[in-house]
Amino acid sequence: MVKIRLKRMGAHKKPFYRVVVADSRAPRDGKFIEEIGYYNPLTDPADIRIDDEKAKKWLGNGAQPTDTVRALFKKTGIL
Repeated sequence: MVKIRLKRMGAHKKPFYRVVVADSRAPRDGKFIEEIGYYNPLTDPADIRIDDEKAKKWLGNGAQPTDTVRALFKKTGIL
């Protein structure tokens, strides 16, 4: 099963995340299929940049977003 989820990056206590398409069996920060965006919760307001064409393509192909990614998609207007 293919998931759209967050990959944690950044230093200790200074996280930022990349929105990636990955196999559900792959580790959180491991192998992924494609990177489709970026999310930084530390800025105010949070910095969310997602390529909506790639996101819609993957959703159309049956990829399931995690709960957090679904909320980000709703904020950016993809869902």
